[in-house]
Amino acid sequence: MGEPQPILDPLTPAAIFLVVTIDEGGEPVVRDLLADLPGLRRSIGFRVPGAGLTCVTSIGSAAFDRLFAGPKPAELHEFPGYQGEKHQAPATPGDLLFHIKGETQDACFELAMTIGDRLAGAATIVDQTVGFRYFEQRDLLGFVDGTENPEGTQALSAALIGEEDPEFTDGSYVIVQKYLHTLGDWRALSVEEQERVIGRTKLEDFELSDAEKPANSHVAVNDQDELGTIVRANMPFGSVRDGEFGTYYVAYSASPATSEKMLERMFLGTDEAAYDRILDFSTAVTGTLFFTPPAGFFDALPDAPAPAAVEARESPSSNGVVSDGAHSTSGSLSIGTLKRS
Repeated sequence: MGEPQPILDPLTPAAIFLVVTIDEGGEPVVRDLLADLPGLRRSIGFRVPGAGLTCVTSIGSAAFDRLFAGPKPAELHEFPGYQGEKHQAPATPGDLLFHIKGETQDACFELAMTIGDRLAGAATIVDQTVGFRYFEQRDLLGFVDGTENPEGTQALSAALIGEEDPEFTDGSYVIVQKYLHTLGDWRALSVEEQERVIGRTKLEDFELSDAEKPANSHVAVNDQDELGTIVRANMPFGSVRDGEFGTYYVAYSASPATSEKMLERMFLGTDEAAYDRILDFSTAVTGTLFFTPPAGFFDALPDAPAPAAVEARESPSSNGVVSDGAHSTSGSLSIGTLKRS
């Protein structure tokens, strides 16, 4: 379908993430915005030279059925959620994700405000997170984040759908989660113990040797040599007033199965570790999965579904719960019931 959206661009100093749910009857307004959004982004970006303003727009499973007729991305489904013995990853509502990024926050905010104005009365912004660059691409735990992102052709194959789903080639899947850090507990650890939690050195960002790296360290649990690669676009966020400090986790991949396997290992454990020890200091509070179409998708949107087709795809329940056998999804904050076998 042509050029992908700018998911492989380098991280920018500023970002705003908007997660949106579509109100009943709001589909026509949303379709109009999706068609106009590339032009709106260009207009705002032109007014702020050097801002490098971009917006990666992604669509959830239930929303795709409500907005479009015809084929659907083969692996698009709702985020399942994970319930471990000690930690959980909730599945939370989200029909649309707007990943707005640029060199300056004013341009990002102008586009976010424009999106909000256009969706007023037709959709609800259920989460707005303002991300920022923190020193040398570090998170608020003080460690460099995203070192193992693939580069070059490996990044393309890791992030972009190929010929296995020809209707949606050059699209991607993205999982986003908000993690809140308990910085007091984290800072109480020595630097050496923090390094054992992460699996890398704090200052130099070197991976620990196999002999030094615990099996429950973040790096060991998420071994990409074993699980496959994804493209992370994580950003720190925080509020000094509210005492909230966290990481907005963003994982683009050619198949959501790769990211989901990593999360399953983090929360449900492996043969060597009960769970990823970073979860003792980072709590997941949201979780959603979306399809990121290629850029050309918005130039010629698929037809809207007939009303009868939309009704047939939805369950009889009032909140649009859909079950596909492998995943049970809803618009509630319920936690997925996947258990470790």
